[in-house]
Amino acid sequence: MRWTNWRFVLFVAVFIVGIALSVPSILGLKTGPKITLGLDLQGGLHMLLGVDTKKAIESKIKSIASSIKYFSEQNDILLEDLKIGDKKIEFTLLDKDDAPKIEEFIQKEPGIVIKKEGLHYTLTLTPKEIESIKAYAIKQAVDTIRNRLDQFGLAEPTVAKQGKDKILVELPGIKTPEQEQRVRKLIAKAAHLQLMAVDEARQARADTMTPEEAAEYGDVILKDRHGRKYLVKEIPILDGSMIKDARVAFDQNNQPVINFTLNSEGARIFGDFTAKNVGKRLAVVLDNVIYSAPVIRERIGGGSGQISGGFTVAEAHDVAIALRSGALLAPVYMEEKRSIGPSLGADSIRQSLIALVSGFVLVVLFMIFYYGIAGIIADIALVANLFLIIGVMALFGATLTLPGMAGIVLTVGMAVDANVIINERIRELLREGVSIKKAIEQGYKNAMSAILDANITTLIAAVVLYAYGTGPIKGFAITMSIGILASMITAIIGTHGIYEALLPKIERSKNLKTWFGIKV
Repeated sequence: MRWTNWRFVLFVAVFIVGIALSVPSILGLKTGPKITLGLDLQGGLHMLLGVDTKKAIESKIKSIASSIKYFSEQNDILLEDLKIGDKKIEFTLLDKDDAPKIEEFIQKEPGIVIKKEGLHYTLTLTPKEIESIKAYAIKQAVDTIRNRLDQFGLAEPTVAKQGKDKILVELPGIKTPEQEQRVRKLIAKAAHLQLMAVDEARQARADTMTPEEAAEYGDVILKDRHGRKYLVKEIPILDGSMIKDARVAFDQNNQPVINFTLNSEGARIFGDFTAKNVGKRLAVVLDNVIYSAPVIRERIGGGSGQISGGFTVAEAHDVAIALRSGALLAPVYMEEKRSIGPSLGADSIRQSLIALVSGFVLVVLFMIFYYGIAGIIADIALVANLFLIIGVMALFGATLTLPGMAGIVLTVGMAVDANVIINERIRELLREGVSIKKAIEQGYKNAMSAILDANITTLIAAVVLYAYGTGPIKGFAITMSIGILASMITAIIGTHGIYEALLPKIERSKNLKTWFGIKV
């Protein structure tokens, strides 16, 4: 026998690797690579979120106003009554000679309509720009939530846009109310960081001033975590869009704080502001709550700052994740929530395993009955195929879903189908009186084009499903893709290697019914 042919050696090596990688998943060992079960198999949280796109428009208006304020200060352009209204910005230019310069700057911002009455300007967004902001807010919310959940460490969360303005979120493995509460807070957290100037001239009146009075001065009233009121300028100095990084650290009292770093533009604005406002207070505002309002002692260069405020370690960790992944342009709200219990997953697993084992046993018996030893060889390749699928999925941490298990069952059928085609070609050649060696070689050659056509077209369909599908559909596509590639190694190369190894014995026996289930 020729046990050292390359096909047989490769098949044995792949078989052993498949067993080694799949054992932790099959036996439920604590160590080693394991398959992650999807939402439908292990239970978890299903949520449908809506996006308040009106807030995104307000945020855009505020951002434009902040840019105009900074530009005017940098270029010594005097503006009066720079205010934010209902979807508009208003200001009065004090020197008409500055009109061309400020208008040129505003026109660089896309989608703005400028209405001018003398030196009084009113800026509004075009309907097209408003729709664009709404669409971008939803896309940004999808990306931000996905980033936050990835950094939180959840395995294979599903975050996808659904319909025109909804977001589907599926989180496998969320089982306790505490886990659910923490994840929901992380998802919904706006994480809108702003650095705002305290209105020192009027701060003493913060406790008695109404919001309407504050608005007359271009101010807003915000509270810190202890309920103390601050009067701060409505237009922020800069916001969280300029954050480059945020990390948890500990202060001198060993309390968790969040150190953040700004990008180059943010660092420049921050440095300029602190240089011009030494002795005044700067409020660090997160989601409209003031966390600290330290007095500026000197110019702060380098573009770094700190948020402190009695965080727990878990809170600081979640806030840092939210800041790193970016603020939500618009708040999200819950439209639908379903908790899927693990008992449903256990029932699904049991029923799917019954289907898988039943189908597998029937296929094995049929192959032995119809093809004799050739059927046993095909069955060995089938077992190797299963171990290889599980092993590769465990190695890459892929998620197994209920459709994914259906994909494995389907792959079993496709894998055995390849050997059926090969065996039939070999039988045809043997009936024509071709020698056993030539029949095996020619049988594989003749069957190859049909097998490759079927596998490649199915593989292309699986890739398309993975690219455009979500959640369970992706799970189905993954198992199909891995199963097809595994069957190419086991059902084609592996069985061919076994035939080459057994060829001398087959030629000596001359009993083709035992080997291939036919008489010649």
